[in-house]
Amino acid sequence: MSYDGVGPHARPATTGPRAHDGTARCPRPSPSRTPRHFRRSLAFLTAGALAVPLLSGCGSDEQPSKPLAGQDIAPVARDLVADGGTLKWAVDALPETLNTFQADADAGTGRIAQAVLPSMFRLDADGRPVANPAYLESAKVIETEPRQVVLYKLNQQAVWSDGREIGAADFVAQWRALSGRNSAYWTARNAGYDRISKIERGDSDLQVRVTFSRPYADWKSLFSPLYPKDVTGTPDAFNDGARRTLKVTAGPFKVEKVDTAKKDVVLTRNPRWWGTPAKLNEIVLHAVSRDKRAAALADGSVDLAEIDSSDAQRIGLANREKGVGTPLQGGGGKSVTKLRSWARAHGFDADEVHAGRKKLGKAIARYLEQQQALRDVEVRKSLEPAYTQLALNGSTGPLADERVRRAVARALDRTELARLVLTPLGLPAVPVGSHLALSGQVAYADNSGAIGDQNAQEAQALLADAGWVRGGPLKEQKKGEKAAGPESHDKDKDKSNGGEDGEYIVGEDDKDHDRGHDADRDVAQEGKHGGAPGAYAPKGTAAPAAAPAGPLAKDGKPLALRFVLPSGPGSDTLNSVAERISAMLEQVGIRATITKVSDESYFKDHIAAGDYDLALYSWPSSAYPATDARPVYAKPLPAADGSVNVEQNYTRVGTDQVDQLFDEAATTLDEDEARDLIRKADSRIWAAAGSIPLYQRPQLVAARKNLVNAGAFGFQTPVYEDMGFLKKGAKASASPNKG
Repeated sequence: MSYDGVGPHARPATTGPRAHDGTARCPRPSPSRTPRHFRRSLAFLTAGALAVPLLSGCGSDEQPSKPLAGQDIAPVARDLVADGGTLKWAVDALPETLNTFQADADAGTGRIAQAVLPSMFRLDADGRPVANPAYLESAKVIETEPRQVVLYKLNQQAVWSDGREIGAADFVAQWRALSGRNSAYWTARNAGYDRISKIERGDSDLQVRVTFSRPYADWKSLFSPLYPKDVTGTPDAFNDGARRTLKVTAGPFKVEKVDTAKKDVVLTRNPRWWGTPAKLNEIVLHAVSRDKRAAALADGSVDLAEIDSSDAQRIGLANREKGVGTPLQGGGGKSVTKLRSWARAHGFDADEVHAGRKKLGKAIARYLEQQQALRDVEVRKSLEPAYTQLALNGSTGPLADERVRRAVARALDRTELARLVLTPLGLPAVPVGSHLALSGQVAYADNSGAIGDQNAQEAQALLADAGWVRGGPLKEQKKGEKAAGPESHDKDKDKSNGGEDGEYIVGEDDKDHDRGHDADRDVAQEGKHGGAPGAYAPKGTAAPAAAPAGPLAKDGKPLALRFVLPSGPGSDTLNSVAERISAMLEQVGIRATITKVSDESYFKDHIAAGDYDLALYSWPSSAYPATDARPVYAKPLPAADGSVNVEQNYTRVGTDQVDQLFDEAATTLDEDEARDLIRKADSRIWAAAGSIPLYQRPQLVAARKNLVNAGAFGFQTPVYEDMGFLKKGAKASASPNKG
């Protein structure tokens, strides 16, 4: 997920929430992106017994949090940006659909929507929704009794590319398509739209009155993006008409063509755009797998690409070196052993390392040529609006006991885990304190105190209270049964495709990325093949502390958990985090056995199916947690057919109190009250210990050095019309995240 993480409301169980601003959002039954936060030690209290004073929100005089890392986009004024040019922007794959409200919409779908469609609200640098002046003069709640009414006043210049004014008819068509009342529309979500009772024209054609049947706090999430009535007016047009083309648009760019042969989506300037003109002539979204992005940047087929930490390291090396030392230089050349050693140290994959001398020499020469070209590229870095969590499956086994889940949480040093991933990248290593927002967003508060800091003694006391004791009798192992242990099971390893940094963002990365094969294990341990620099301890490094004398046991069974991970060359960082977590759990008597599975099966066959004890994946943050996060934490309920409906709650841990707080927050129009309710919900989520937020995901973007106003955007919606290439002689601002 990036399985998860990434993407998020009524969608198939294999998809998930996504960030606002074009990508599909959360009211669906699957994972992708959503938020979470509080603080204080509560040893044996259950989630339902938490004291109200502990859960009360902060006062209005509190200092708002700030984003941990700013944007890194080489910002310049528009007059320093050259007119014209083509930006070649890497995406994982061609979007299956251009309709963000369909279940198979992905990050590419959202990126296109941001550039070509109206969005009533977009996100600022703090991840907060702000009115988009290109489409809105204003939008506000004008009545609350007897019904909530929102009045939109549209920009009088706003028109569709066919010349028709954007107006009430488009709002009505989208509401009817997404309300859930007509099953002929294959929609992924209907949250918010299902609360609208009517939409009508205001005092003029530029005014739209939206009346709600029930109060809806997250009304700003609606109509972003807004499709023309040509797309939403009929089920056929909605279901099929906007999958491969958008004939009518209303943004600074329009969809020129989708070229499946070249794996390109070509966006060109919209001649009917009334706003600030786009600097670029074209934006070409080009599908490039993650393992080929360094080569694509080097040969010029890509100008902008999200990359993993190993490619970031490689680009940094290219920019630091005056000349790359090569074993091919000098008379007589070098032995194949030395060539292999050099190739291994420079991150070559296993197949290349073990090739014959002639083939390896060609690969080294190609690498050196690429390194020379990569000097025209730099890494722009920030933190993604998404966080990685440890998920605990509370539906069965030892983790069905809240005390065991809380013991796992108390065993973790989350600061150490954040440092493991982020410090080598020069990014702030601060643990995420919330499930429902990230630092900088209005709803953010560190609510982790509801579970408590790392404390091995408290963890062991929780386990003892749950009946897990050291030295208890173990039942004789049955013939053919494998004992639990720390070794990994890699039978599916060769089939896998690693996610970015090996982490999965729900709803974004549930696709194969054809990442190739894992490199040698000893290379990974040396920290020279993928993963964050410094993520691996050198061989022979001692464990942090002596391991417990023996496993804990109960009813003749050892306390052993199955830690499921994806395999693949992109999963090095994730694997490193899992190994560190396993070592922490070992100190309190919990044995976590790492089991690796293929990437294509990781989410659908394990996370969504509940076939795991522990897992790592990411969720995106949202500006609308009351709506988007509810399906991620809703209490699983029995369905009519006897199954259990978990929506997007893949930990299967939920409480009635959390559901009630979400419902109250979604219907509260007082923003301060809604914020406090979200924080209370987050405190209860922490206390239930179904998921433990760890760290905000790094956002690493490689960009051509003369490309400006583009890169690591952080929370903020990109301003597509300002992107472009520097005029000769002009200079971009220094990155806020570069030392």
